[in-house]
Amino acid sequence: MTGTIINVVAILLGGLLGCVLGGRLPERLRQTVMAGLGLFTLAIGLQLFLGTQNSLVVLGSLLIGTLLGEWWQVEDGIRRFGGWLEQRIYSRQGKGADEQSSMEKEQRQSNRERFIRGFFTASLLFCIGPIAILGAIQDGLAGDYQLLAVKSVLDGFASLAFASSMGVGVLFSALPILVYQGGVSLLAAQIEPLVSEAMMNEMSATGGVILMAIAVSSLLEIKPIRSGNLLPALFVAPLLVALLTFLGVNWASLP
Repeated sequence: MTGTIINVVAILLGGLLGCVLGGRLPERLRQTVMAGLGLFTLAIGLQLFLGTQNSLVVLGSLLIGTLLGEWWQVEDGIRRFGGWLEQRIYSRQGKGADEQSSMEKEQRQSNRERFIRGFFTASLLFCIGPIAILGAIQDGLAGDYQLLAVKSVLDGFASLAFASSMGVGVLFSALPILVYQGGVSLLAAQIEPLVSEAMMNEMSATGGVILMAIAVSSLLEIKPIRSGNLLPALFVAPLLVALLTFLGVNWASLP
């Protein structure tokens, strides 16, 4: 889990620096930085999607994953967890709420929404992608954390930019990283024999579409998308490939 620990530290350091610098950065600069990150995320997502061997597999995974996500209310669960964290951290500010003016209550609600948005956006962005999975597997199997070290540098700079705009909630995205990547590293010996290259390719391509959804909804703010409810598609994609392979279907050559 060395690579995951490095990743968590990078996010915390970048986030702390972003929180310190946030108030000193002009709003125009912060907006431009967020737009730049949004465009970069969009480009990375498109690049990942173009690696698919059959776009119908990605489409099927997204449709099934979305149905499951809406049924399980994945996004609402993530946001509730972010709200719970925010309440734990700022619980003292909630005391005497009856004595607060309407302006103070509005500011409190604004800060709460900003915290949840920062936690939600950063958590999804840092957890999705082939590096998170491949790097965690390499780290768990051979102790090779080179991929996660590269990811840590990228996540550190991204958390700096996010925190300067979205606040302290970005720092708490280190928790899902610790659980997700750390869990994959610990289970790598059991997972590696079951995951083929084709399954990883389609999982990455599906993750690319989800990254584009995050860029459009959370970073560029073009259109609201419940991107959290797309997350089950990440797990549907490799299962769908495995099912088609088991049935003897040459899914890569399907129209």
